[in-house]
Amino acid sequence: MIRVLLVDDDAIVRAGLRLMLGGAPDIEVVAEAADGADVPALVAAHRPDLVLMDIRMPGVDGLTATEALRGRPGAPEVLVLTTFHTDAHVLRALRVGAAGFLLKDTPPQDIVTAIRTVVAGDPVLSPAVTRRLIEQVTGSFGQDDRAAAARTRLALLPDREREVARAVGRGLSNAEIARELHLALPTVKTHVSRILTRLDLNNRVQIALLVHDANTSEDA
Repeated sequence: MIRVLLVDDDAIVRAGLRLMLGGAPDIEVVAEAADGADVPALVAAHRPDLVLMDIRMPGVDGLTATEALRGRPGAPEVLVLTTFHTDAHVLRALRVGAAGFLLKDTPPQDIVTAIRTVVAGDPVLSPAVTRRLIEQVTGSFGQDDRAAAARTRLALLPDREREVARAVGRGLSNAEIARELHLALPTVKTHVSRILTRLDLNNRVQIALLVHDANTSEDA
């Protein structure tokens, strides 16, 4: 079973999500929170696999809660589900460790599928968010400084891990990386884990963003 913690200040939204997820045989809602401040205690008590996180809440917002949560060892995955999808929200959510970003108008079955996908280790973005993210990362904001910093971090990796990181940045799956680099699949998984550890990152999305940042000035 995939254990889910719902975090949203709207009780009606939480009730709707609980009802919707209750129809999935492999998903169990183990707890609910109305504020990001309650997340650490509920995660410790219920050990969810995934936190379905709203952004705007009256006390601790969802992005602050996500950053604090993902900084802990063994943290659950975070899937942001919100009505707010400004560029700043999307990029900050991904940079602090969220593995997915969906809008609340996403069809119910797509939310269920996204939960399964994120828990399996793959990132998820709604189409509207993907469009905004592409527009944002192809813009000119702070490119030079961010590119230099990203290249410095990637330089910390051994050559083979840097190759794997760049493949992740191109959106390749572990199986596709294994075929392209002529590696065994377990070896690729080991490289990805080492990349995350060496660079103090949380997930593949952050690897991809770092690789993009490193390539920004080269592509300009």
